[in-house]
Amino acid sequence: MVTWLYEHGAVLWWLGALSVVMCVGTLVALPLVVARLPRDYFTQAQRPVQRHQAQSPGARVLWHLGKHLLGLLIVLVGVALLLLPGQGILTILIGLMLLDFPGKRRLERRLVHQPSVWRALNWMRAKAHQPALEMPTAATTPPGERPETSSLNF
Repeated sequence: MVTWLYEHGAVLWWLGALSVVMCVGTLVALPLVVARLPRDYFTQAQRPVQRHQAQSPGARVLWHLGKHLLGLLIVLVGVALLLLPGQGILTILIGLMLLDFPGKRRLERRLVHQPSVWRALNWMRAKAHQPALEMPTAATTPPGERPETSSLNF
């Protein structure tokens, strides 16, 4: 085991440095993103139409491709932060917000219904002097989508 550590010392140093960079990056970026969320982000039935609709089709495709690649990268960093120091679940939630896929709103709401995630989101907003987020309830659940509970049973 000790021999393996000596042989792969450079890789371990790079992983350690990457871990520190990801931890610091999430500690800086997450509060900024959470503070900019609209108060009703999780209770809106649908997202508002984005400004990018007026762009040319090629620019729209590039915008969506870049947004999805960034979202996927952030989700992967969040998964890594589940094992490394940092805010893994919150990072995954931010990455999911950038992605578009069926069931996304339901998954976001399930994550937000975790008490620790909900407290962390509103703590960050309070530090930024922003009002607390509105908790999604059965009344704000869109038709055809079942209301969430605090468990993560899919």
